[in-house]
Amino acid sequence: MRLAELSERSGVSTATIKYYLREGLLQPGHRVTATQAAYGEEHLRRLRLVRALIQIGKVPVAVARDVIAAAEDTSLDHHMRLGAATRALPHPPGPAADDEATGAARRSVDALLEQLGWQDPHDEPSPALGTLVTSVAALARLGYPCDAAHLLPYGRLAAELAVADLDTVEERPTAAGQIEAAVALTVLYEPVLLSLRRLAHIQESARRFGGQEVRPGRSAGPDQAATGA
Repeated sequence: MRLAELSERSGVSTATIKYYLREGLLQPGHRVTATQAAYGEEHLRRLRLVRALIQIGKVPVAVARDVIAAAEDTSLDHHMRLGAATRALPHPPGPAADDEATGAARRSVDALLEQLGWQDPHDEPSPALGTLVTSVAALARLGYPCDAAHLLPYGRLAAELAVADLDTVEERPTAAGQIEAAVALTVLYEPVLLSLRRLAHIQESARRFGGQEVRPGRSAGPDQAATGA
């Protein structure tokens, strides 16, 4: 297809497509003449990935370029390419302080990973590990339970989610498609999971507390807190 058709099918303006080509976010088309190139389905798929990263994931262009470069690094095996691509995505900062709460959070996280039987992340560091430690430390500072026993149900649910995610990724017929799917799903599914969790809270709160007076020692659910019930 020519550039105009690629623009029409993708919903991306020709000017933006040319910008992505200049920035290395989109692979060049197959040269037809000195001034024209032809594009295929792989370009359409790549455009969708780039738009998901930049528009929905709010990923800067430079970071999106790094994600795509990692996905295309054929010197890595498939597992490492998947990991490299997702590690290149933006992550919240890791622990900034090495205080008592951070130390306790690291111990809780290490104990959790051991109970889950997960590979030692120190052998293959992930930015997600630092984010997890930071979050657990914040819970500890506020006095909320955050030891391995309290975190274990969340870890088990995360393991089930990982199976569902990789099942979806494996449905793609090519290695390149699987890597692109892993990146896109990381960006697009996290808001889905957050929304479902909040909706589930409303349902569970209604089941537990709906129509009941909240007595001392019993927490109000999200709907009750919002309405003052």
